[in-house]
Amino acid sequence: MSAAVLMQLEYFLRVLGAAACGAVIGYERESHMKSAGIRTHAIVALASSLMMVLSKYGFYDILAREHIGLDPSRIAAGVVTAVGFLGAGVIFNRKMNVVGITTAAGIWATVGIGMAFGAGMYALSVASSLFIVFLQFLFHTRFLYGRNAIMEQITIQVDSKEEIKGLLGGIFSSSKIKISNINARRIDDTTLEIKLYVKFPESYDIYEIFTLLKNNPQIKSINI
Repeated sequence: MSAAVLMQLEYFLRVLGAAACGAVIGYERESHMKSAGIRTHAIVALASSLMMVLSKYGFYDILAREHIGLDPSRIAAGVVTAVGFLGAGVIFNRKMNVVGITTAAGIWATVGIGMAFGAGMYALSVASSLFIVFLQFLFHTRFLYGRNAIMEQITIQVDSKEEIKGLLGGIFSSSKIKISNINARRIDDTTLEIKLYVKFPESYDIYEIFTLLKNNPQIKSINI
């Protein structure tokens, strides 16, 4: 088998390995019912690896010509820029929360893994893929809060003299309720309206949260 054929086979194996790493990341995303799953991540990794191989090795035949110089990183840089359009397509504003940012970041990371595979950095690519999957499972909301974490908006009115951090910390410190975002505005000289965006496990009942808030004498009104 000629050296040229062996080289082409090595390039193909790089692309194939990148697709496999992308599929592993995509499997984790698909297992959490995300729009970008195995196929998307595998194709992104495959394509970015192919572009990297082309950028690094695709112009050897003309480099020997006089007065010709090429930057092998130009195509690779274009891939990093172009993937932003794909990442933007998986980010949505749903109800009270922005979703898809982690998936978009995963696609961007998948491009990096594919490019590293295309450049011949096999160990780095495989290790990065496994580490990304590990982080996704470790810090995923369902892992921390149960199979189906619930997001709710709660609006309360409190005395404007109250210290908000201490008040909310005292209410939610003993529960598994996580405050994702807080918006506050002054209603009048004595009343402050606070909008809370909270996450809590599916085992929680909304009436339990209502009771938790209702029993606090510092809260004037509650709207869930």
